[in-house]
Amino acid sequence: MNRKNLKVSSSFKAFSLVVLSIIFISSCKNKNVKIKDVDILHQNEDQLTKIIIYDVFTPPVASRIYAYSSLAAYETLRNKDPKAVSFTDRLNGFAPMPKPEKGKDYNYTFAATKAFFAVVHKMVFSLDSLTAYENKVDLQFKDELSPEVYERSVAFGDSIGKTILIRANADGYIKSRGKARYLGSNLPGKWRPTAPDYSDAVEWCWNDIKTLAIDRNFLEKNLLKPVPYSLDPKSAYYKQLDSVYHLTKNLSQEQKEIATFWDDNPFTVQHSGHMMFGNKKITPGGHWMYIASIACKKTHVDLLKTAQVYAATSISLFDGFIGCWNLKYIYSTVRPITLINEYIDKDWNPMLQTPPFPEYPSAHSTITRSTAIVLSHFFGNNFEFEDTSEMKYIGMKRKFKSFLQAADEASISRVYGGIHYKYSVDQGAEEGKKIGNIIVKKLDIGREEK
Repeated sequence: MNRKNLKVSSSFKAFSLVVLSIIFISSCKNKNVKIKDVDILHQNEDQLTKIIIYDVFTPPVASRIYAYSSLAAYETLRNKDPKAVSFTDRLNGFAPMPKPEKGKDYNYTFAATKAFFAVVHKMVFSLDSLTAYENKVDLQFKDELSPEVYERSVAFGDSIGKTILIRANADGYIKSRGKARYLGSNLPGKWRPTAPDYSDAVEWCWNDIKTLAIDRNFLEKNLLKPVPYSLDPKSAYYKQLDSVYHLTKNLSQEQKEIATFWDDNPFTVQHSGHMMFGNKKITPGGHWMYIASIACKKTHVDLLKTAQVYAATSISLFDGFIGCWNLKYIYSTVRPITLINEYIDKDWNPMLQTPPFPEYPSAHSTITRSTAIVLSHFFGNNFEFEDTSEMKYIGMKRKFKSFLQAADEASISRVYGGIHYKYSVDQGAEEGKKIGNIIVKKLDIGREEK
């Protein structure tokens, strides 16, 4: 071998040793990197959102999954602090939660993760990717904890999860899966399936699901009435209908962006000639769970507060959907697309695809207002944030000066989208305000919004 080749060979070996050293050091660092406990909580919720999107759960069902799993995590983690109150003790129909053994060590973050996924496993379909994620978390804690603490934490988390599931299994959901289809009515002013797919109505008996914070008396007496149906051009109802038609034909670019940003339709069907394909997106509940995570991360709240925020947020979503759905199927109001196509313009289509359930009141308006009130009591009425919830799905983000401003925009977005009347979003917001204030008072997380 000549000197030139020898020099090249020596240089290559030296370079190779440097590269291998970097790889070795990096791998050692990666192996020893410990994910912060609070970040594990955020990751758990993010993994759940991915599964909910993949499995295409309806918005009300998604809210139920978030609520029970987030409650399981919080009820486990609150044992870290003797002053932390139980939410389930203040909610409807929960048995007392298991207690940790006195004098025994636990890793409550790991136990909360086990409780969270013990619930999730019984509520979703696609478990493969979820299991892969769980295994990674398990390995991290297995490396850090003694066998006794590891097993004790697993057992405690499982016991909380099972106790939460007892309540979940008795909330009416299982029974609701066997209900007959709801196809609406051809009576004037009543809902019937809408274009383009003419699907039967979603979750028509959701008002039978047992609420978490509000009670049946609220559902039975808080019957905010819609504007009376009339096709008289001088009537309040027809003016609302005509307003939707003309507004949607002259939307500004910003109004279009607002409608798109807050669409949150978990499954829309696109038609092109004889072909059709579906698009999956985040649910309205998933959007606000992400907003909750944004607020927690921006303020650097601790592990327990983060778990509390997730639990309270999910409760507001769960009860918000029940309260809204109660009114939807009591009044079963026709959608704008049905009347506009029949009486004003047969070729008109809303900007957003009309969801398959009655129009009044707006679910977005209800659940965003209830959740905005809850979050405002945690983080303040003037909490500025950038909502990046939709970046990974539609590549959009928006800035807000408060949670209530975000809720107001989400509400009016349904009118811009052509799927709701203005009075329906206003009444939905009023319903959500009442529900949010009940939750704040029930959980004792702040004062009521006046």
